[in-house]
Amino acid sequence: MVVITRKLPDPVETRMRELFDARLNIDDRRMTQPEIVAAIKEADVLVPTINDVIDAAVIEQAGPNMKLIANFGNGVDNIDVAAAAKRGITVTNTPNVLTEDTADMTMALILATPRRLVEGANVLGESGKWPGWSPTWMLGRRIWGKRLGIVGMGRIGTAVARRAKAFGLSIHYHNRHRVSPKIEEELEATYWESLDQMLARMDIISVNCPSTPATFHLLSARRIALMQPTAYLVNTARGQIIDESALIEQIEQGRLAGAGLDVFEHEPAVNPRLVKLAAEGKVVILPHMGSATIEGRTDMGDRVIINIRAFVDGHRPPDRVLPDRI
Repeated sequence: MVVITRKLPDPVETRMRELFDARLNIDDRRMTQPEIVAAIKEADVLVPTINDVIDAAVIEQAGPNMKLIANFGNGVDNIDVAAAAKRGITVTNTPNVLTEDTADMTMALILATPRRLVEGANVLGESGKWPGWSPTWMLGRRIWGKRLGIVGMGRIGTAVARRAKAFGLSIHYHNRHRVSPKIEEELEATYWESLDQMLARMDIISVNCPSTPATFHLLSARRIALMQPTAYLVNTARGQIIDESALIEQIEQGRLAGAGLDVFEHEPAVNPRLVKLAAEGKVVILPHMGSATIEGRTDMGDRVIINIRAFVDGHRPPDRVLPDRI
């Protein structure tokens, strides 16, 4: 039996029912931890989403038939992959299919935050508030010619760089490993071995690295303080990568120009101070919409199905996640 924790796009659910003994979540109500434990006790395959916590305590209670956790998501920070491996449970994810959608949203925030797009749109929603065009009203910051520092030059970071270069941004990046000379040449990208040094010199920072124990609060209070007061921070990766309280404090005190955030450290809870800053036009906040396209979510479901079918047929799933690669 395949248990799916949230509602998926209709074509994906239909295919799931055609191929497997699948239990759907038609109401799309988020499962509680006890419900997830009950599911993992009786299922052969569990299909969780990034909001479902599948930690060691949950995995320890897995039933004898539980053999595969097919995550509906690119990241697996919601799953204790090492604990699953110890129990002989395979973990898969859905890589590659979200790259372009997430890069699009990143670029949207890179544009929207310095140019005050949301703030301007909100003015038109309030009758009588717009005084008409003025040479000095609603001034933002130019995008063209600015330096963009990308934290994490993987698939998504590289896709962001290609978009940003087309908008006239100068590309800089910090990564665990330097990318190939061919990609550097294509993007005219500058590599920074020191994240600290890059942060201090950029106009815009885009966070595009995965969430792992090593990247928790990678942008700490100390590192955020290195950024220029005219700089902007954009995050479409995971909220835990940034010390959110420190970020808020820097913006409140005028030590950072602003931020564009699609993810939050304690989501779905959003810090009220961030909501206040958004109302003041100092940050742009979105409800984790980076991969929210019909095409993207359907492609994710297709990857889940491919992984389950391969496993059921006795083959190694193409998107298997190994503990030593996290």
